[in-house]
Amino acid sequence: MDIQIRDCMSALAEMPDESVDCILTDPPYGETSLAWDRWPDGWPAAVRRVLKRTGSMWCFGSQRMFLEHAAEFAGWKMSHDVVWEKHNGTGLFNDRFRRVHELALHFYRDDARWADVYKCPQYTNDARARTVRKKGRPAQWIGATGETVYRSEDGGPRLMRSVLFSRSEHGKALHPTQKPISIVEPLLLYACPPGGIVLDIFAGSGTVGVCADRHGMKAILIEADHTFEDIIRTRIEGDAPLLKIGV
Repeated sequence: MDIQIRDCMSALAEMPDESVDCILTDPPYGETSLAWDRWPDGWPAAVRRVLKRTGSMWCFGSQRMFLEHAAEFAGWKMSHDVVWEKHNGTGLFNDRFRRVHELALHFYRDDARWADVYKCPQYTNDARARTVRKKGRPAQWIGATGETVYRSEDGGPRLMRSVLFSRSEHGKALHPTQKPISIVEPLLLYACPPGGIVLDIFAGSGTVGVCADRHGMKAILIEADHTFEDIIRTRIEGDAPLLKIGV
């Protein structure tokens, strides 16, 4: 685990070209007057340089954030997006809908082919148990085959949906914008190959590092605030899931 407590732009400048397999990060959205909530200009171009052409990037954010900084994603193509639905949300404005979601957009380099980009679709096991049934064939289909019934398999694992519910870390977070493992983990498993290197340039309290360590991946965690260094190390060293990969 490579943990660097420093400015992300200076750290990126020292990294070699096309050296990481995946980027998963949660930048400051720039939507409040808080001192830490400042968008670092130029970071999307800086991380693009260090990402392999077979790699991709998940970036958390709000619709406003992505629209206001759309020009900075000029070197990227967007693949798809995920909505993180929270059990509670922000109440900064009482004249708007209460926001109980955040976005995670998936990007890949604009000089890469989607067919070459690594991806591992995720599945859930919450569908009904698999059953095999015979169903009546619609009348307009009977003439083509002469058969009145057809075999159907229902249930079983299903492709993970683009709206993911996960309780926020409110009340127990060690960082103001700490993301729960349950929302970070499927994104990481989708985009980072086994044993690959994931980069998070806004590491916060190290959730990406915790998930990477669980699955035998390497992580480069960059965080500007030195007060989170011990928190990151403690969370990673103290994490002991029962089925930790590679242990």
